[in-house]
Amino acid sequence: MKLHTIDTGFFKLDGGAMFGVVPKSLWQKLNPPDENNMCNWAMRCLLVELDNKLILIDNGMGNKQDAKFFGHYFLNGYATLDNSLKAKGFSREDITDVFLTHLHFDHCGGSIQFNKDKTGYEPAFKNATYWSNEAHWKWATQPNAREKASFLKENILPIQESGQLKFTTDGAALFSGFTIKYMNGHTDGMMLPHIQYKNQTLVYLADLLPSVGHIPVPFVMAYDTRPLITLQEKAEFLTKAVAEKYILFFEHDPLNECCTLQMTDKGVRLGETFKLEEIG
Repeated sequence: MKLHTIDTGFFKLDGGAMFGVVPKSLWQKLNPPDENNMCNWAMRCLLVELDNKLILIDNGMGNKQDAKFFGHYFLNGYATLDNSLKAKGFSREDITDVFLTHLHFDHCGGSIQFNKDKTGYEPAFKNATYWSNEAHWKWATQPNAREKASFLKENILPIQESGQLKFTTDGAALFSGFTIKYMNGHTDGMMLPHIQYKNQTLVYLADLLPSVGHIPVPFVMAYDTRPLITLQEKAEFLTKAVAEKYILFFEHDPLNECCTLQMTDKGVRLGETFKLEEIG
């Protein structure tokens, strides 16, 4: 197995929304905001090279929406999905599986692209199976008012219409050394891949822990639909991560790709940070 970091650029979100009830005097030390109170966040994906499989976990925001939409999120940076894949020696056509942790636009927007004449949509990975789960698919296609703006039908429905969609289940060993754990606090049925890599467990965190600044249990995003469930999920996950020496891989941290954790007198806290390629 080989793992590759795939960067798709940065975007900005309101700092208060990203840290919930935590006072700005605390979170601004972790991710300083700009003059509009916006903090910069990565859209960092993971490519898993496994036997005859090439599995892409999440795929960024894509480029289908109009200028007004993107104007809300201040896209920045030079990385793109295609350039990042090319730098690793791959293209979209090589991807055999697209694993979607959940269907919020910043995680799945790259799944679907315009067709040639922009009269409709088509899968951006024409040779891939797309993986979601039945509960989350229903949640996303029949969205509540709180999340409706995050579940964009043009990112989601064409996947099913293409015939390339498959569902998996909680705890499934989807591929060799690749198992899934559901989390339901951020959104219903979000899936975290647990990957056995170099005799260690690496966890792709999606939105359970967007950044190292979210490691303390009370640091929960205002975007989470069930924050009290997130608190419980985080506490249980962090305890297990310390005990089993997990490597954490961050999708949204603007600086840090990976970290370990340590137990302190204040609870679980950040251990070491490093890049994926530095894992021995």
